[in-house]
Amino acid sequence: MSLPKNLRFLDSHEWIETDKEAPAVGISDHAQSELSDVVYVELPEVGRILEAGEAAAVVESVKAASDIYAPIGGEVIEVNEDLTAEPGTINTDAFGDGWLFKLKPSDPSELDKLLTAADYEKSLG
Repeated sequence: MSLPKNLRFLDSHEWIETDKEAPAVGISDHAQSELSDVVYVELPEVGRILEAGEAAAVVESVKAASDIYAPIGGEVIEVNEDLTAEPGTINTDAFGDGWLFKLKPSDPSELDKLLTAADYEKSLG
């Protein structure tokens, strides 16, 4: 598995971009494969203020529903409306078009507390 180096991760399999002013958040390829076919996504409202670790969205698959947590705190400034019609995009492009929402970080230094791609990969075993 090759993970994008510009991402940081939570143990709960969320990722966030580190190289953007308004970083996108999504779930890892590992997470989408464990969920299998994603059939529904509940996105946060634009303008919502999130704390790091707060449940922000829900992804439902044929197997289970999973809360998606904010990797860092900030304001939701955009959501991926395309996922409403095509939630399976998460399965086919977890690190690209399958992003869930974008944040305006309240404290960008929180990124330093997250797992690097290498550390996340090690955590998967």
